[in-house]
Amino acid sequence: MTTPAKRIALCAGEASGDLLGAGLIERLRERFPDAEFAGIGGQAMRDAGLDAWHDASELAVMGLSEVLRHLPRLLSLRRRFRKRLLAWQPDVFIGIDAPDFNLGLERKLKQRGIRTVHYVSPSVWAWREQRAAKIGRSADRVLCLFPMEPGIYARHGVDARFVGHPMADAMPLNPDRRGARSEFGLDDDVPVLAVLPGSRLGEIERLGAIFLDAAAKVVTDIDGLRVLVPAATPACRDAIEHLLAASPLRAEQYRLLDGNARDAMIAADVVLLASGTATLEAMLAKRPMVVGYRIAESTYRIVKWLGLLKVDRYALPNVLAGQTIAPELMQDDCTPESLAKAMLAWFRDPSATTALEPLYRDLHLALRRDASASAADAIVELMAERP
Repeated sequence: MTTPAKRIALCAGEASGDLLGAGLIERLRERFPDAEFAGIGGQAMRDAGLDAWHDASELAVMGLSEVLRHLPRLLSLRRRFRKRLLAWQPDVFIGIDAPDFNLGLERKLKQRGIRTVHYVSPSVWAWREQRAAKIGRSADRVLCLFPMEPGIYARHGVDARFVGHPMADAMPLNPDRRGARSEFGLDDDVPVLAVLPGSRLGEIERLGAIFLDAAAKVVTDIDGLRVLVPAATPACRDAIEHLLAASPLRAEQYRLLDGNARDAMIAADVVLLASGTATLEAMLAKRPMVVGYRIAESTYRIVKWLGLLKVDRYALPNVLAGQTIAPELMQDDCTPESLAKAMLAWFRDPSATTALEPLYRDLHLALRRDASASAADAIVELMAERP
């Protein structure tokens, strides 16, 4: 008697999730060569063999006003998707990030007896730890990218596994700084600052002018400094161009890039960036950084008043290291003067960068677990367990 082919459903809602899903499909197919993969994904997941019932772009909305405008469509999409999944009866459903869409879907599927996995934990380590229990009501197993996350879930009786971070798998332990500089036509001895004010227009609106003013202050103190400014999207480029035109930086002092953020960080002596995943990338690039961030003042006051924020450190390298290895200048402390002072401290003390590199390497190795294979193993193990 032949065993029926496994049916594996997945849902990813943005480019990063699409890449995670593609890697996961490839590793699951090694274990189940005849498996059928279906759900919501982008081109990378399609190329890996997903039968895409909907495209990931249908979930990609950002900002409160945009979410509210698209909410009826998203709720309708989720209902139709759930109905089709229940008819298809997959052996497991894997929601990849996109918690606002996936967790509610996972909960309904779990209630109907379908095994559910949530891949990429929301930031329960940073705020609203009580969400861990709620996530456990949706997912039979949570796959975590960071080693401090499973312990938080364990406190709430939730099965969570650390699988490593795919970015740590993808980036070399010893980045090619000379090659990155050559790509930008920069000599080895030219001082370089990379400035990344964010990948979203709201971040650029809040941080862009502050970051560029800070860079201009550093330029006046560091002879021959070149500033690289990567723009994540054409819309981000337009926004940054307007800010550069109004900034004290002269055209010959900076270069605005289309993407290329990773190479810009590798090429740089120091990186100024917004808090977020980019700080992890700068750590893996082995570069000293200064982290700045501002959110809407009303949002900040509400978060502080309600006590939702549970950490003293925000930047991922600091959280992972358990110590402040990257200066963090948040909210009212995020000023051109403070940012410039912190950057100049790195430029003036190369030995501090040298001392950082072994710690960076240890953190890189701790995250390098072949995430796609580890995630596939955890999913296969769950599928094999008795309901």
